[in-house]
Amino acid sequence: MARKVRMGMIGGSLEAFIGAVHRRGAALDGEIELVCGAFSSDPAKSKATGEALYISPDRVYGSFEEMILAEKALPEGERMDFVSIVTPNHVHFPAAKMALENGFHVVSDKPATLNSKEAYLLKDIIEESGLIYALTHNYSGYPMVKEARALIKAGAIGKIRKVIVEYPQGWLAQLVEATGQKQAAWRTDPARSGAAGGVGDIGTHAENLAEYITGLKITEICADLTIFVEGRQLDDDANMLLRFDNGAKGILHNSQICNGEENDLNIRVYGEFGGLKWKQMEPNTLILTNQENGSRIIRTGVGNLSKAAQAHTRQPAGHPEGYIETFANIYRNFTYALRARWGEEAQKNATGGLNGESANPSGYDPEIHDFMGIEEGLRGMVFIDTVLKSNAAGAVWTKMEV
Repeated sequence: MARKVRMGMIGGSLEAFIGAVHRRGAALDGEIELVCGAFSSDPAKSKATGEALYISPDRVYGSFEEMILAEKALPEGERMDFVSIVTPNHVHFPAAKMALENGFHVVSDKPATLNSKEAYLLKDIIEESGLIYALTHNYSGYPMVKEARALIKAGAIGKIRKVIVEYPQGWLAQLVEATGQKQAAWRTDPARSGAAGGVGDIGTHAENLAEYITGLKITEICADLTIFVEGRQLDDDANMLLRFDNGAKGILHNSQICNGEENDLNIRVYGEFGGLKWKQMEPNTLILTNQENGSRIIRTGVGNLSKAAQAHTRQPAGHPEGYIETFANIYRNFTYALRARWGEEAQKNATGGLNGESANPSGYDPEIHDFMGIEEGLRGMVFIDTVLKSNAAGAVWTKMEV
């Protein structure tokens, strides 16, 4: 299709953090243009954001309901193609539900929904609609994460025995939410964040990274949650033991009260023949360990890397692959999938205005140009439920049943 893919955004006002990240990532490849938005539940803030982003005033809306219905009423050549949902968690489900039911594809920030009941309902809605749904577990977009996954899949470290994944932060070491800090306020509010605090916010990132890299599934969890900061409503520290479906054992800890820590998501995976280490704060480096031969440093853009790692490498060797680029990789892959869908539809409908297009104009390969979907979103929500259930029972082993 000889045009950009048209995006509408729900949430992401000028005061928000993640909305700007999504906009930058979506724009990086020149494939996507932001054409409309309901940027805040406050119509005045939505209008101000639209003005700052140079969006036509008649395409800036006071609510996502208004936006979806108004965009649907526009001619096909003008309306948005998909919505990007970048709101607090409690809006994820109703916004995605309405978008899908009105024919719009969806990209959503994680977690998928407020609770697992909504996640199961959303899965049914997505399957019934036949539309594309992407969940932005962005850490899966780093080239060295792709390389780690490919090495494990190729058997480089043998059968996995142990997985250690950590996500320490320090920004909530004090009662920041009481100061009016917006990001802290909604993340520590059960009505907007859900039943879990740090577990839902960053623990799900650790869970997803462990399952994505290893290809394994968590089957049982023993969890101990704590609220260290007096006056806080939701967990700010979590320590877990894990069991995986191949018999491997694991440790997962996430914390937002590790004073002085930034965003030190990291993972270590050990198998029969070797191990792998990766840190989000040093994303260009992957370390392959072996008891007999020592460690090998693998770097982004250097050597014979996997096709998946190469496809997600944007910079020459020695230049950092950054946080924004991980979102860009997800949006690009989503766009590839969308254009491939349009190509298939064009071949089926000779009068659809897309005559002569390849069914796969971008060379989309779902094995290489992957992104998380509702299956991973559902697992994230059930992970939260399982952790909460284990903790409430006194840190006992609890099955994770999806």
